Amino acid sequence: MTTHANKASIKSAPAKKSRFSFFTEVVAELRKAHWPTRQEALRLSILVLCVCVAVGLVLGAFDWVFTQLFWLLGAK
Repeated sequence: MTTHANKASIKSAPAKKSRFSFFTEVVAELRKAHWPTRQEALRLSILVLCVCVAVGLVLGAFDWVFTQLFWLLGAK
């Protein structure tokens, strides 16, 4: 005898989807996404470029300082 609680715990297999339903779902999700305007994309790209240049300069300065330090220590 099957009780109501036992029926609720039995799960049926999910419905079989078509092979191409994944792609239609991807397109649907991409349409929901917020896409930046041309101005936003340009502003954020410039920001990324500035941050990359700044980090490059800082790392370059550290490299130069450590190179000079090791050269002085090795020259003695």
